[in-house]
Amino acid sequence: MATLSREPTVEEEHQRGMLGQIEVHSIDWIPDTERHGTTRQQAVLWFLGNFQYFTIPIGFVGPAMGLSLGWTILAGAAGIAFGTLFMAFHATQGPVFGLPQMIQTRAQLGYRGVVVALFAVLFTYMAFNVAGLVLAASGLHGAFGWNPHLVAAVSTVLAAVLAILGYDWVHKVFRFLLVISFPYYAIISVAVLIGHAGGHAPHHPGGFVFAAFMAQFSVAAAYNITYAPYVSDYSRYMPRNTRARGIIAAVFFGASGSAIWLIALGAWLATRLGISDGLVGLQVAGDNIAAPLGSITAFLSVATMLATNGMNAYGGMLTVLTGIDSFKTIKTSRTLRTVTVIVLAVIWYAIGESISTSGSAAAVNAVFNSLTLMLYLLVPWTALNLVDFFFVRRAHYAITDIFRPDGVYGKWAWRGLTAYAVGFAAQIPFMVLPPIAGFSYTGYFPNHVTNGVDYSWLVGLLVSGLVYLLLSRSLDLSAERSAIEASERELQAIDVITETAASTEHAQPDTRQAAAPGQPGQAATHAYQDGE
Repeated sequence: MATLSREPTVEEEHQRGMLGQIEVHSIDWIPDTERHGTTRQQAVLWFLGNFQYFTIPIGFVGPAMGLSLGWTILAGAAGIAFGTLFMAFHATQGPVFGLPQMIQTRAQLGYRGVVVALFAVLFTYMAFNVAGLVLAASGLHGAFGWNPHLVAAVSTVLAAVLAILGYDWVHKVFRFLLVISFPYYAIISVAVLIGHAGGHAPHHPGGFVFAAFMAQFSVAAAYNITYAPYVSDYSRYMPRNTRARGIIAAVFFGASGSAIWLIALGAWLATRLGISDGLVGLQVAGDNIAAPLGSITAFLSVATMLATNGMNAYGGMLTVLTGIDSFKTIKTSRTLRTVTVIVLAVIWYAIGESISTSGSAAAVNAVFNSLTLMLYLLVPWTALNLVDFFFVRRAHYAITDIFRPDGVYGKWAWRGLTAYAVGFAAQIPFMVLPPIAGFSYTGYFPNHVTNGVDYSWLVGLLVSGLVYLLLSRSLDLSAERSAIEASERELQAIDVITETAASTEHAQPDTRQAAAPGQPGQAATHAYQDGE
């Protein structure tokens, strides 16, 4: 059975300097005594998550297909709003469970069945980091002439250090970067609105093209749906009585606000400056106002993207540890977290360097295109996970059993696995898979019905969610109640132990014993709180 305890030693708790800053927890449960944070911090975190030039090229999609500036902004805003709803609802799970996002999925897919979703999630994290590494190295080389290999190495180390430091440091760094980068983006955006950023209206400004509108909508929606596996990782330290409406609103407006802003800016850069590179666009538009405004903004945008790479590395670490623990019980520790992050960093650095040194644009495109495949794999998961949380089990879970292969959720949960498989299969006729390693695929419907627009993710959401809901009608929730009650008692006992240990440390730090909210872990969650 997996451990639910952290492993702080006396020395770790009293060390000063960088080592003492490293987060103790990973896939284990967060005791109530260690919960902290506000919904405002969630809004800041997710605002900055999209506040970098990775977001800007999303605004290039519509204009490239003949869509006008106005219609592109509308389609992008609508798509972002739709996609962000899913990640915002996932954010409510963090305070309820006190666990990372993907280990929660054992309740739907099983103790070992969760590895089906873990593959897609880990690949997404790594693909984003490889793409971010390549973009940072090539972008800073093009903008400032910096050595791309040195940029790649330094950026990898910085992202890994942030992931090793963990949860609180991710929040701190994101808040800092937002404070210093926001004014620069604001100046450029105001200059765009009043006509002082250069550019001119195109001779053929485009218009409304339904296929282009839906393509822009789909790409924008998919962009934030891919954040769904992240959000509970960064809300699990929130107090359990956090208002659901509050955290949903914070994540929604934070993640959607910055994305809509930069997609609109990207659409303007594409239609008014003819820009096809987000970093170059920032540099040109900013320097048109007053040099070196554009160069500074471009640099800060890269810094923000590297911080996001740290966020990805942190989530990747949690995903790897969840996968290992599903087959071989592990005891969480700072050392294990650190080693896992370092291994992941070496992998994404090696892949990124092999791509950047080859100078192959096709290789970079293959990384981005692979994210489309990951969306196909993630969509059925997000649907069944949210259906289970809000409509089936209604936020009542036996947390301790999530860490037991012989618990009430079983090793392989056939309902969730079936819904996942059916949802994925239903997407296939609607897919438009761009070339990956020489292979591409276009389903029947985009070929003959939808003018090449990919609606597969919408189909996957609907089918997977409905199938899971129907199959869950035979689920005997009453049989889980005793496990939930037992889990709740154990959780309360762990809270008492943790609080007592903290009090002992404060009174007699030299005699403190490690608080071990040990096996099997934590109690069931409280009923879903919505404003109570």
